[in-house]
Amino acid sequence: MAESPLSEADDLASTAVVGMGYVGLPTALGLHAAGARVLGLDTSAARRETIASGEPDLVDADVARLAAARGDDRFAVTGDPARLAEADSVIVCVPTPLDRYLTPDLGPLRSACQAVVEHARPGQTLILTSTSYVGTTRELLVEPLADRGLVVGKDVFVAFSPERIDPGVPEHTQLGTPRVVGGCTAACAGRARRVLERLTPLVHEVSSAEVAELTKLYENSFRAVNIALANEFAGICSTFELDPIEVTRAAATKPYGFMTFYPGPGVGGHCIPCDPHYLLWQLREARGTAPLISQAMTSIAHRPGQVADRVTATLSAAGRGVAGTHIVVVGVTYKPGVRDLRESSALEILERLAARGAKVDYHDPLIPELSLGDRSLQSVPDPHGTDFDLALIHTVHPGQSYDWIEHCPLVLDATYTFEAAGHRELV
Repeated sequence: MAESPLSEADDLASTAVVGMGYVGLPTALGLHAAGARVLGLDTSAARRETIASGEPDLVDADVARLAAARGDDRFAVTGDPARLAEADSVIVCVPTPLDRYLTPDLGPLRSACQAVVEHARPGQTLILTSTSYVGTTRELLVEPLADRGLVVGKDVFVAFSPERIDPGVPEHTQLGTPRVVGGCTAACAGRARRVLERLTPLVHEVSSAEVAELTKLYENSFRAVNIALANEFAGICSTFELDPIEVTRAAATKPYGFMTFYPGPGVGGHCIPCDPHYLLWQLREARGTAPLISQAMTSIAHRPGQVADRVTATLSAAGRGVAGTHIVVVGVTYKPGVRDLRESSALEILERLAARGAKVDYHDPLIPELSLGDRSLQSVPDPHGTDFDLALIHTVHPGQSYDWIEHCPLVLDATYTFEAAGHRELV
């Protein structure tokens, strides 16, 4: 391996990354590629084994980086939080999900921050990247560190820098994606900036950790509102029997004042379905309101039900009922090219159709098996269009053949862009 560009004397030469999921692992690989000594911490033995085998879901560039890292003693993955004390800087990249009541589930983040605080040592730089409510960095890092007698900005350096990883989209590299960072003091911001500049030279510094925290919530609330609008406009286009994609592309020719968002079957992943609820939850606690964001999230939550209703209407127009019909959902991941089912609208659609008496199957080469309620479904490996009464196009993966869908009697396109079946109808 080439000689590292970082000197062993560099006071930020080594970094620990807490959480080796879809954010943490690419972050760790990016830092290692920049020459840092990297220690990945993950409490899941299964995840550590997946990384050790070289089989996690990564874009091609990160697959190559992982292959190089696995053979280098400057890259290690552990389940022992005590080893965090070895690192000059620590980056926290753990999930921040919601519970069934759309309330923030801070369990993973609290546990991670508790481990970071417990093993923090003077001179370390601690950077939180997990999306959360405004004030999280101070509550979970600054105050507990003070309880230990460590002065932030003098003994240790604490900042917030929201993650910006776009799974499955190789064009959106860490190197080319700007990072926002807000330190708890000016010294904290400066130290955190030095760490982040190993991932990208495009670092935008803001005045506080709180500004950086709210920045992330604004980013994903913006996307949620615009996706809800795109779905609503698709319904408007249907009223006038017009193609929403054609209308959207025409609007996108305006070089100012318009940003392109497309309609779809629903919103999945860890960001848009979850992050705005952190803001809404905190506003409720503060007796504040955000009616536009709230309505957008309600609209997003209703989208899978609307798609299931459209399936029912399509079958009805063809003289069929849902009960007893054989329906295949094509693609079940939340976005093309990723092996990720988190919050995928396909799961709710499948459940709704099954509850209405349909025989449901799915075809997705990236997901061999999934759980649907109390039973498991396996992906149909070699589908034939004539085996199904209706195919619902949910997610189209690159590099896959969908010629068989042309032979399905009914095709309902929830992506609005599937052209492999000439007789398709739009949701």
